[in-house]
Amino acid sequence: MVLSLDIADAVTAELAAAPAGVFNLDFTPVRRVLPSFDLAELAELQVSIVPRSAQTTGASRSLAQHDIQIDIGIQQKLPAGSKQPDADVAPLLELVERIGMYLQRRPLANLPWAVWVRSANDPLYAPEHLTEQRVFTSVLTLTYRALQ
Repeated sequence: MVLSLDIADAVTAELAAAPAGVFNLDFTPVRRVLPSFDLAELAELQVSIVPRSAQTTGASRSLAQHDIQIDIGIQQKLPAGSKQPDADVAPLLELVERIGMYLQRRPLANLPWAVWVRSANDPLYAPEHLTEQRVFTSVLTLTYRALQ
């Protein structure tokens, strides 16, 4: 059992099991350890769930508190020749927000003892990716806490 991978897998399963209509765009979440894509692959929306970090502190004499951060990367190449990046980016930003709201305070079905603590999305997206490659990239970082 690798706690960070278990939580990343549970987040992936939670997103995959979301009811129709929860998200504004269709996607298939994939847990990855190395989310690397070439530009052709980014023509299709990519949602990658990646373990980011783990911190462990003492919670009691017999329990440790594990704070596990999971990154959810949302990436897609904007349509070629589009002159409206604001219109192209808006639905992707909405997806990031909807994913964050969906997972906020939601128990993970596969790991009910791991609880959501916080979400962060800073910066909202990578402007240099838009400028240099016309790729929307946003990373939503979730922190889950587990006592073991």
